[in-house]
Amino acid sequence: MRIHSTTSLEELTCISKETIKELNSGEEFIVRDLFRGFEWNRIKKGNRTKLGSVFYSFATNEGKISILPLGKTPQNQQRYQKL
Repeated sequence: MRIHSTTSLEELTCISKETIKELNSGEEFIVRDLFRGFEWNRIKKGNRTKLGSVFYSFATNEGKISILPLGKTPQNQQRYQKL
């Protein structure tokens, strides 16, 4: 799927969940890592922030069997580890 500045938050959430399947167990990541650099830059800043909140909620609820929140980076980005 191509990402544009008009890509919905729901679509971005689905993309991030699908990308997790490509990670190996034990790998650490931030939500930004789940998108290619130029794709991440196309996402509006407000949607990036909302995506971070939605993804954290996913990771601490239905995704907790496969994702472990690790804490924040110095840039205040949530780190995760794939279990």
